[in-house]
This record gives sequence, C-alpha cells and structure tokens, in this order.
Amino acid sequence: MQKVRLEISGIAYSQTQSGSYVLTLSEAAGNRKLPIVIGGFEAQAIAVELEKMIPNRPLTHDLIKSFCVSFEVVIKEVLIYKFVEGVFYAKLICEKDGVLTEIDSRTSDAIAVGVRFNSPIYTFSNVLEDAGITRDQEDAFENDSLIGQDDTLELEEVASGHSSSSMEELEQELQEALENEDYELASKIRDEIKKRDL
Repeated sequence: MQKVRLEISGIAYSQTQSGSYVLTLSEAAGNRKLPIVIGGFEAQAIAVELEKMIPNRPLTHDLIKSFCVSFEVVIKEVLIYKFVEGVFYAKLICEKDGVLTEIDSRTSDAIAVGVRFNSPIYTFSNVLEDAGITRDQEDAFENDSLIGQDDTLELEEVASGHSSSSMEELEQELQEALENEDYELASKIRDEIKKRDL
C-alpha cells in the first residue's frame, strides 16, 4: 500500500458532537482532506503546540515527549493505518538505538505527540480513499455536519469581546488564560494579538 503524507490544515469546533473538534489533515501533494473528530483535550494539546504556547505545567503529551527525550526515543512518524466503522487507527513509529518500534495509539494522541517532535504524518492511500473528502465535497461536508455558522459567530463574538482591549490588556488576558489552562481562550486571544500586529 502506498503511503501518503498529510499536513494539519485546521482544527474547528464540531457543531454536531458537543465538546468535540474536527481535526482536518490535508494531502501534502493533492487536494483530498481527512477530517477526524477528536476530543477537546486532544484538540487543545495539538493547538497549544502548533501555536507554540507554553503552559504553566506540562500537559500529558509534553510529559510523553520529556520521557522519550530522557530515554533517547525519537518519534519518527505518525501513521494512520486503518479506518474501520468510522474509527481511525494510528500508531507512533519510534526509534531507539537504530531499532524501530510501532506503538498503537488513538489518532488524536499520536498526532499530539507527533507535533511535539515535528514528526511527519502519513496514511495509506486506501484510508484516504475510504474516509477522505475532496475540495468539491468539503463545502457540503462542512455545511451538512461539522462546521456551521454558529462556529463563525462564536469566534466573532470572542474577537469582538477583545477588540476594545489594549495590547497590554490582551497580553495580560493571554497570561491569565495560560495560568488557568484555558488554552482555547488563549488561542483566540493570541489570534487577536497577531491580527493587530499585521
């Protein structure tokens, strides 16, 4: 089976599954996407690393990275190898002293650990054929099930709630959000700060 490289192209709140998020992986050399529903904690763990936020205390996936680094284990890649009855199966391909080991994992956890090592994400072509969507299907997919107008409104409301804050106030709010381990709010405040820096 042919391996296909994927890249993280977005994380959005799921409108159909309360407390869940949709992690979208895009084909690196194509136009197909793989939408995966993941839990809020895992979504935050991925977003924190992608946004280069530094939590006050290590998250679980940070602990796993520290453990691997301490024992000289490198995460070579994340492989999403199977899609059965709506469930994705993944594994971490690890290397220590030149020996490769495969560790079974939930897909969201594998990606949350993998991004901390800058590991590439792969799937097999048959998984992408079974569960992937094209750009043409994406609009219908989003409108029908996962990313609706309510999500856009929620983000706009959060942004407008911070639009009157000064940069100094935003920096303070960002620090408070990180201290309270509210990484979703921290991410939105950071977006507002970036928007003003442009």
